[in-house]
Amino acid sequence: MIVDRQGRRFRNLRISLTAACNYACTYCVPDGKRLVAAQDELSAEAMVRGVSYLMEAAGIERLRITGGEPLVSPKLDHFLRGVSGLGLEDISLTTNGQLLSRKLPLLVDCGIRRLNVSLDTLDADAFRGIARGGDLKTVLQGLAEARAAGLKIKLNMVPLRGQNLDQVMPLLEYCLENGFELRFIELMRMGHLARDGVGFQQQFIGLDELLQLIGERYEFVQAEAPVDATALRYAIPGLGHFGIIANESVPFCRTCSRLRLSSTGWLHGCLSSSNRHYVGDLLDKPRHQALPGLQRLLVKALADKQDIAFSGGVTVMKIIGG
Repeated sequence: MIVDRQGRRFRNLRISLTAACNYACTYCVPDGKRLVAAQDELSAEAMVRGVSYLMEAAGIERLRITGGEPLVSPKLDHFLRGVSGLGLEDISLTTNGQLLSRKLPLLVDCGIRRLNVSLDTLDADAFRGIARGGDLKTVLQGLAEARAAGLKIKLNMVPLRGQNLDQVMPLLEYCLENGFELRFIELMRMGHLARDGVGFQQQFIGLDELLQLIGERYEFVQAEAPVDATALRYAIPGLGHFGIIANESVPFCRTCSRLRLSSTGWLHGCLSSSNRHYVGDLLDKPRHQALPGLQRLLVKALADKQDIAFSGGVTVMKIIGG
């Protein structure tokens, strides 16, 4: 087991199945151009081997499948069926929900029981303005079908001043009514926002402002969460829960257990570091040859983690997953 001086180790793997996405959200891509799959993306077989090797080399216990948008990837079926037999404690998936209705039978068949669905507004016009793709009605239909299928669902919302602040309460009420848990995600200094400090500050909405807004309508208390959780969780007695991933306001770097593998074979130990470590070549080797090299790179990836707080990163989040 690889452990750093703060006692951190990798437990949670987030794997970007593809860089391609059918949205072009304003906080991810500044020019409105949708990201496409890279020419050198790993095969589904190599990705399954990567998860298996990382389970042994790093002690990975939980897997989150991300993108880009994972549901657009032609590798989804093969990859899901491969990793579902590896013995992981949990496999979940993050999606924008646009293709959820179409892919739901596959997800259920492969044992996916938890979804994180990115949804920043319930207003159709604002949806088009932020996502620059897709259709709100289709997403809501997919959510209803996933709920009926018994999946546990969290919605991810990035509150943005001037774009969707008026949607904080409607989205919270929608989630409470439907048994979903809403996650507010503070805007991160990633990609183009790492270089645009003024633009970041103009749009940023933090923990205190969100809690004040919610507190005007609901009483809430802080709830328990796992030690390495990214979100501060709150309970609204008798109604449900919500959470805030307060990356800027209350950094969680000291307990971070996340490792990311990009669709092109790069390990990222920290979103706030420009360092990355190529493992694609190792995934073509037999286990006994791959593991020693993989463990050396994992030591480097763990050393990339920030000691206290996220300080920003130029890497585009869509490329390495949420």
